[in-house]
Amino acid sequence: MVALDQNPVATGADDGQTAAKYYRAAWRWHFYAGLYVIPFFIMLALTGIAMMWIAFFDGRDGEYTAVIAQETTTAVSVQAQSALAAFGGGDVMHYTAPRDAQTAAMFRVDTDAGTMIAVVDPYTAQVIDTFPRGAGYYDMMDNIHGELMLGVVGDRMVEIAASLAVILVVTGVYMWWPRDRSLRAALTPRLAAKGRAFWKSLHEVAGIWVSVVLVFFLISGLSWAGIWGGKMVQAWSSFPTLQSASSVSSEVPVGDVLHGAMNSGAKDIPWALELVPMPASGSLAGADGIAEGLPVAFDTIDALARQIGFAGRYQLNWPMGETGVWTMSQVSMSRDDISPTGDRTVHVDRYTGNLLADVRYEDYGLMGKAMAVGIALHMGTIGIAFIIFNTLFCLTVLLLCASGVIMWWKRRPARTLRLAPPAMPQDMPLWKGAVVIGLALSFALPMAGFALLVVLVAEWLVLSRIPALKRALL
Repeated sequence: MVALDQNPVATGADDGQTAAKYYRAAWRWHFYAGLYVIPFFIMLALTGIAMMWIAFFDGRDGEYTAVIAQETTTAVSVQAQSALAAFGGGDVMHYTAPRDAQTAAMFRVDTDAGTMIAVVDPYTAQVIDTFPRGAGYYDMMDNIHGELMLGVVGDRMVEIAASLAVILVVTGVYMWWPRDRSLRAALTPRLAAKGRAFWKSLHEVAGIWVSVVLVFFLISGLSWAGIWGGKMVQAWSSFPTLQSASSVSSEVPVGDVLHGAMNSGAKDIPWALELVPMPASGSLAGADGIAEGLPVAFDTIDALARQIGFAGRYQLNWPMGETGVWTMSQVSMSRDDISPTGDRTVHVDRYTGNLLADVRYEDYGLMGKAMAVGIALHMGTIGIAFIIFNTLFCLTVLLLCASGVIMWWKRRPARTLRLAPPAMPQDMPLWKGAVVIGLALSFALPMAGFALLVVLVAEWLVLSRIPALKRALL
């Protein structure tokens, strides 16, 4: 609940005074967290809605480009040559197979001008469209959504917002808790109320109804963040080794290139595999793949993909380096399939054509499975019903932001733009316990701890030493 204004609850006598102190302490941190989080919530909600509907109607890279179905398609290698010719050369590094008989194929080509996309008619091998990789509206929204188009700095700023938002929800639920009213009354907005009381009731009720979903979105989003996701959770939750995947021999050599290296401007690789080394080509290990006597080339790799069960849209990555492998994947995160439990990644030796690894959803650890499903829900890739649900959720988040600002506006001192945060309660009972809770949250969510430390230091070093500035702001 993104509130910048609440009212303390008193239950009477000493208990009432103690409850009011706890309430004001929660309110103060709710206020400060909301101050930072609200702009980010607005940005995340708007860009999230945009990405879901762009992907639904046009695809992330325009892969819903329509073609006229014919009886036969041209060889994939011929389509690749057309893609290369469109840019006057380069190296094809990625192929996205058509979703169905009425959609185009996509080729990612590395050129001197950067990574480009060619949209190719699979029946005629004619290039329909070309554009730079990551130049579409979806990519722009995704860049803003994840890192504000500021790279690592933006990623950290968004992670701070998401981390503080967890504190926002916890303090919001604490303040909503129906101490002196029935649960039914606490879950129903008082639409007849006037002024600030109306907005407070609307904010509380809307917030509590979406609080669980909001925490889910925050945690699933944080799992992609640089510190909490990349350095903490993913590091110990990633797939431990390819040796335990299905159809893999213990003799398969492992290279020093991580799966995440295949990401090119987008998260195409399953979360559970990003930090896992890929197998290496150059041995006789692995299961039977391409039949003996056939070349290990684009067309035979595509035929093998169809032979082992890849249907419709799937992704094919070229080998990277002399010991690189061909990699086929079909994952919901890349919008290949609507079912996250159908995730599959297969590696093929570039020299022998043997199957080196066949990693499926059931091979993931518990966290990897949770993330596969969580990201699909977060991105709305499971189907139109979830896109509509997520859109309504995002609109509710915008309502929470608007109502929080309106409550602050109505409570602020007249004819001034001072922040006017809730006063720090004096003689807090059990304050040591609150410190312990704060430290625990800081360790669990490092960027939230960093932000809280910055606030405390700013109050101590700056505001407490410059009374005029303190009066102007607070």
